[in-house]
Amino acid sequence: MVIHVYIASSSGSTAIKKKQQDVLGFLEANKIGFEEKDIAASEENRKWMRENVPENSRPATGHPLPPQIFNERQYRGDYDAFFEARENNAVYAFLGLTAPPGSKEAEAQGKQKE
Repeated sequence: MVIHVYIASSSGSTAIKKKQQDVLGFLEANKIGFEEKDIAASEENRKWMRENVPENSRPATGHPLPPQIFNERQYRGDYDAFFEARENNAVYAFLGLTAPPGSKEAEAQGKQKE
């Protein structure tokens, strides 16, 4: 399984750039395999992202903004959902991945099962 993070390499928004860097940096630091999909450089990526963000996750006006996170073709969420999962030590569950043994998330899952 590969995590796909839809980003905009040429975004004029510093807020979007910061959110993208936050997500990508976290994935790199935790050695979670991912692939960047640049919606600024590829019309195909932009179209695919816009069509595959679920209706209930889209903004009231305009298009969904990057970063948008998918596990293969399954939508996982936007930056706010990622941030909330990170705050709750639940990023692996958010991404649809198994938490590695010894991680805070794996320990939390183990305690929930007891």
